[in-house]
Amino acid sequence: MKISVKELAELTGAEVRGDSGTFVFQVARIQEAKPGELAMVYLESYAKYIATSGASVILTSPQWFHEKPDTVFLLHEKPRKAFQKILDTYFAKSLILDGIDASAFIDPTAKLGEGVAIGRNVVIGKNVVIGDGCKIYHNTVIDDDVKMGNNCSVYQNVSIRENSVIGNRVVIQPGAVIGADGFGFEPDEEGKYSKIAQVGNVVLEDDVEIGANTTVDRAALGSTLVKRGAKLDNLVMVAHNVEIGEHTAIAAQSGISGSTKVGSRCMIGGQVGLVGHIRIGDDVMIGAQSGINSDILKPGLYSGTPARPTKELYRNYIKLSHIDDYIVRISKLESKLKELEAKLTDTEADKA
Repeated sequence: MKISVKELAELTGAEVRGDSGTFVFQVARIQEAKPGELAMVYLESYAKYIATSGASVILTSPQWFHEKPDTVFLLHEKPRKAFQKILDTYFAKSLILDGIDASAFIDPTAKLGEGVAIGRNVVIGKNVVIGDGCKIYHNTVIDDDVKMGNNCSVYQNVSIRENSVIGNRVVIQPGAVIGADGFGFEPDEEGKYSKIAQVGNVVLEDDVEIGANTTVDRAALGSTLVKRGAKLDNLVMVAHNVEIGEHTAIAAQSGISGSTKVGSRCMIGGQVGLVGHIRIGDDVMIGAQSGINSDILKPGLYSGTPARPTKELYRNYIKLSHIDDYIVRISKLESKLKELEAKLTDTEADKA
């Protein structure tokens, strides 16, 4: 693929510094880019690589621009957004899947929309409804009574259990499980567990993306709900009756316990754990490896276990870093106090 800087500037609205007739053929990381490639910098920590990068074209913010021989710059206030547009237009590739493979089993009661593509060894159960333009890749199983909207992509080895409801333009990455039983058991007098039937379902609203090997459990009653535009990374665990708000993003290896509600536009870092039956408000950001054991209703950044406002946590870390000094100072004060007490005792004895 041969793309001119002029074309890239017209596509993104970026300002060109250098020869707009320069061509690029590929994209690369700024540290590894070679002549003929386009690289992008959107974080200050990567700006240091601009001086040594071999890229022919660098897309970055105006604040990091400086003249560099044989390098053309595309300057944009939001370089990451501009780069995304370039990737989507010229470089994004999707797996090709057309038609319905002969090895697929599709129950006669299932209804498939226009342009649906079904891969090898796919199983589609009774009364399933799949909307127009959906792609169901190899080895996926969609159980009875699942409803799916238009233009969804369900990749390899996904399991979607019965009665799940999937919106439009939903993406489910390989190995994900939607609608497995929630973790419901009741111990008897001897401590033996009996299973509590999980008779609810999962609802994924429009434009949700579910990462590889992520699990979203069905509700015990009602629905486990992932609202419009939410994005779940790989290896995320969502328990029964959880509710995740619109446009919330959750990073890998995080787990949300049953019946917890997470608000809209939240950002949850990797390896975060949330206990059950709590509420997280809108616009809350939670740092990686935090533990949440109570409600967080006020917008802001929280970290640590148990989580607290990040500024407060850092202040406490600073105090803890001086704990050895505090111990020495306290020991000295205790010694002085004992000396004063001894002198006071001697004085009182003299008076007597």
